[in-house]
Amino acid sequence: MMPPKAVVCDIEGTTSAISFVKETLFPFAQGSLDGFLRDHAGEPEVAAVLDEVRALAPGLDPAEALRGWMERDEKVTPLKAVQGMIWRQGFESGALRGHLWPDVAPCLRAWARAGVKLRIYSSGSVEAQKLLFGHSEAGDLTPILSGFDDTRTGPKRAAGSYRAIAASAGLPAGEMLFLSDVAEELDAAADAGMKVCQLVRAADGTVASGRHPACASFPEVAARFGLPAPDEPPSG
Repeated sequence: MMPPKAVVCDIEGTTSAISFVKETLFPFAQGSLDGFLRDHAGEPEVAAVLDEVRALAPGLDPAEALRGWMERDEKVTPLKAVQGMIWRQGFESGALRGHLWPDVAPCLRAWARAGVKLRIYSSGSVEAQKLLFGHSEAGDLTPILSGFDDTRTGPKRAAGSYRAIAASAGLPAGEMLFLSDVAEELDAAADAGMKVCQLVRAADGTVASGRHPACASFPEVAARFGLPAPDEPPSG
């Protein structure tokens, strides 16, 4: 098997613990929402996102709409944008640091050194992705990441989203590998022609679907798909 020329990574459940998003990031954004809107609603970047909220939830106060979406964990683009802005303050202040499984950073660095393109595709905003990897427990990994995609690219369970990512990377889909813990996302990427692998992390309680190759760690992914093995110990 020829090794992939690019690897596209999901975040939650793949590079990072599900608990970090649900128990750290989400509560931080929820607790900071009212103060953030009070202090920043007049800024152009925030005002533009609030206009998107009003368009999607007419008749509701934007803060009320955002709180409702947060409580239901809706995959709504303006919500993700607001969460990303709040998290930016948290990461830049040092109140937050991005969790990565210890096996992730050594593999990403080894793959990047070998010339493999590395991209992130998450339902969390591009802003939030850059913050997590830029302020991670393993240091700033953004210099080795060549692309970021969120729901503005398209739904994660739609094959067209993965075709768009391949086009953006300038590679045939068949030369790219998508890593995720969610079988339906892998279905869509496979339909687009990508190689796929399910991350089955015991700590997250992920169950292998049986529909796709499955690995418990990034070093296992490296061995299975012919990617370089890490040449440094796990971080953290």
